[in-house]
Amino acid sequence: MTSINQSFIKQLRFNEDGLIPAIAQDWLDGAVLMMAWMNQDSLKETIRTNEVHYWSRSRKELWHKGATSGHFQKLKAIRFDCDADVLLLTVQQEGNIACHTGQRSCFFNKVCIEKEQQINTDISGPPLDSCSELYTIIKQRKEFKETGSYTNKLLDGGDNLILKKIGEESAEFVMACKDKNSQDIGNEAADLIFHLQVAIANHDVSWKDVLEILAKRRNAPRRD
Repeated sequence: MTSINQSFIKQLRFNEDGLIPAIAQDWLDGAVLMMAWMNQDSLKETIRTNEVHYWSRSRKELWHKGATSGHFQKLKAIRFDCDADVLLLTVQQEGNIACHTGQRSCFFNKVCIEKEQQINTDISGPPLDSCSELYTIIKQRKEFKETGSYTNKLLDGGDNLILKKIGEESAEFVMACKDKNSQDIGNEAADLIFHLQVAIANHDVSWKDVLEILAKRRNAPRRD
């Protein structure tokens, strides 16, 4: 269970109704999942149970996220902003669904900046870190082939082509490091990560599984 000292609650600036906005963010890929309200009681219950509780303004009661849907939010960390009037909850979202509509995130209405007033429903999900977004695109290419796509060419070639490219990119990355060229190192690292992700997608391994393994290793015993 997460051990959090509750003394920080005294530093928070609740509004006139005793509430503070709380943003829930996925602990692995940084996706913004939802926003809801908390009061001191819901915050204390969240810390006590290690599962997120919000305050329902309409029902005037504590709201245990997932109690009805099963989509609980396991608490990983709590942060607050520089003005101490907004919370950021880092959570493990059960079922990978945070929104009551069945979407992963409540933030799926995307405003197209290039065309004013145009709003699209973006079912691909919320913004993620660059690697997670890249993997999402690779998976989409696997499910919906696109003519002329290099990713589809690799996937169609299977392990023989994909692993050959990983070998080539690995060698190029090694040479860039030996040459101590920072720009080339960055470019070759990006190429290598892309081809690794294609291989992972080809074998239907989730990128999130990879992130979870890396996260677990952060707290693993040190190796000699």
